[in-house]
Amino acid sequence: MANQRSRLLLFVCVLSFAFSVIAGKSYYDILQLSKGASDDQIKRAYRKLALKYHPDKNQGNEEANKRFAEISNAYEVLSDSEKRGIYDRYGEEGLKQHAAGGGGRGGGMNIQDIFSSFFGGDQTEEEERVVKGDDVIVELDASLEDLYMGGTLKVWREKNILKPAPGKRRCNCRNEVYHRQIGPGMFQQMTEQVCDQCPNVKYEREGYFITVDIEKGMQDGQEVSFYEDGEPIIDGEAGDLKFRIHTAPHDRFRREGNDLHTAVTITLVQALVGFEKNIKHLDEHLVDISSKGVTKPKEVRKFKGEGMPLHFSSKKGDLYVTFEVLFPTTLTEDQKTKIKEVLA
Repeated sequence: MANQRSRLLLFVCVLSFAFSVIAGKSYYDILQLSKGASDDQIKRAYRKLALKYHPDKNQGNEEANKRFAEISNAYEVLSDSEKRGIYDRYGEEGLKQHAAGGGGRGGGMNIQDIFSSFFGGDQTEEEERVVKGDDVIVELDASLEDLYMGGTLKVWREKNILKPAPGKRRCNCRNEVYHRQIGPGMFQQMTEQVCDQCPNVKYEREGYFITVDIEKGMQDGQEVSFYEDGEPIIDGEAGDLKFRIHTAPHDRFRREGNDLHTAVTITLVQALVGFEKNIKHLDEHLVDISSKGVTKPKEVRKFKGEGMPLHFSSKKGDLYVTFEVLFPTTLTEDQKTKIKEVLA
């Protein structure tokens, strides 16, 4: 009995969490849809987002797991015409009252079952059934500051948009098989292409700004994707727009993976007797690089944990400082004598 209570409590906690992650956030926003989205648009949006954030592809990524729960819960409601109607009229509270009154399907929701039933166990086959436009890949330079702290970039985007046009066109073409009798008891199998008549469309060029979120610690080559914002295609879904991130050159630091490199110039006296010195980091906090000993020209020192943040992690790489020693261009005879006395 105690075991059953424990299971029931665990189920209630999981269910409460699933609803809590989407509280205050529109189901349509979660699936990146407008409120008037069609059933096909809802399915396409779910397919793309579920594949991107599925736990199998994001092991150890808690944020991705939360997004997958959000996406599955939103699809579970919007794909059901009765639940969607209640949600559109009365919101999430209306759904809760409907469920409390015995409406809807019983047994709770299982986000993995939603995923499996949608894809039918063969994700590749499902994706191949949809005609898709070309992906657009944009190489985007991000500042080292944005990659260190996180930031946003506004990018002007121009692309083809499908607009209504006069007339009709052939669409939804498919091959239909029929049999033709060619003699007593003899039939020939024939294939004929059959098409529907659809409203005509045309391409028009439009431009707009896109906000690209730069996440802390993103590596060169990582991509920020905007689904179905690539090249459109008639009777299919648009490709994806992908911004491929690259680290822009910086005037003080050089990035190598998760590490940062910089050079600092000190005087010959500082190199010999030591010095106190700070350098300003990318977020303007100060790093103490002081030394009490002798510093050799081109000497490299490591400052642990002062490098780039790791993507989706609280850890950081290291900072490597190369010391350049500034030698005097000339010395007087008196200076030479004193140096010899000191160093002899």
